[in-house]
Amino acid sequence: MRSTLTWIFVVPASIALGLLFDYFNVAAAWILAAILVAGGMALIHREELVLNSHVEKAGRGVIGVLAGLPLVGIGIGEVTPYVLPGLAVSIITVALGMSAGVVLAKSVKEISPQTGILCMLPGGSSTLPVIARETGADFRLVALSQYLRLLIVSLSLPLVTSIFNVTATGTAEETGTWWGALLLVVFALAGPYIGKLLHFPAPHIFAPLLLTVVAGQFIPDALVMPNFVAVIAFLIIGWFCGGGLSVQVLKIFTRQLPMTLLFIIITIATCAATALLLSWWMNITYFDAYLATSPGGLETVLALAHEGGSGPAVVSVQLIRLLTLLGLAGYLSTIIRWIIRN
Repeated sequence: MRSTLTWIFVVPASIALGLLFDYFNVAAAWILAAILVAGGMALIHREELVLNSHVEKAGRGVIGVLAGLPLVGIGIGEVTPYVLPGLAVSIITVALGMSAGVVLAKSVKEISPQTGILCMLPGGSSTLPVIARETGADFRLVALSQYLRLLIVSLSLPLVTSIFNVTATGTAEETGTWWGALLLVVFALAGPYIGKLLHFPAPHIFAPLLLTVVAGQFIPDALVMPNFVAVIAFLIIGWFCGGGLSVQVLKIFTRQLPMTLLFIIITIATCAATALLLSWWMNITYFDAYLATSPGGLETVLALAHEGGSGPAVVSVQLIRLLTLLGLAGYLSTIIRWIIRN
């Protein structure tokens, strides 16, 4: 009974706060709103706010579909010239994130290497907490760290844009068909079970992602995720991240906060430096290179790239890094065990 009454409050309160955050253009508005409301209730009642397992899987599946949608409509020929520079940028930033995660784990004894690395990996803020849950890391600490980085990066991007005198006025309205939207919902709901059956790494993310990408090669103009479905998924992810919060978790996060902030600043500076390399390598503007290497805020990056008339470099490099990140995160447990043995 108490659990039902709790959700009767949590759901409308999350929606109301999400609408408020969305109105003021707060980064990751719906996820942050759900984390704050669910986390507040978990702290007040001093017990975890548990989600229905099927609802949770559906939310993870939608996140997987959303991760695959930026790849829809992009031909292999467009991405090919950027594979090598994209991998080079990915290796540098991912290596930095892994190193920072190991240092974090050694500095705060309650944090495992796996949790520390997922906290520090750049990009994929909506997918890494899900992967953390599936790989045994502390998804609560990962979520807090990832969304802190997302907020800082998202706040810095408009400042960088103003320096380069580029004005963002919004992206073009998405088009699609009702049956294409229904197909994506089916991918989100069925994908996690297919991925688990086929033993994919992080199956709830990878299977819906791959289904979306494959379908996008044949019917790219039909696929569009209904906004309300994406909002529901963001709320679900926020609820499972925030619902597990406790005073102990917040104490651990407080102890790691100074180091987390330091590594966020170092990551942003490193990505800005790699943008110089990318600009020279691909003969593109530094603005395009900076957006291509930005450690997070993919939706903001793509919007600014669109408004700035950027070429395919931005989306290609960002997506190469995202796929590299997801592939690495899915096998993170195996990688850490290999490092420990050697």
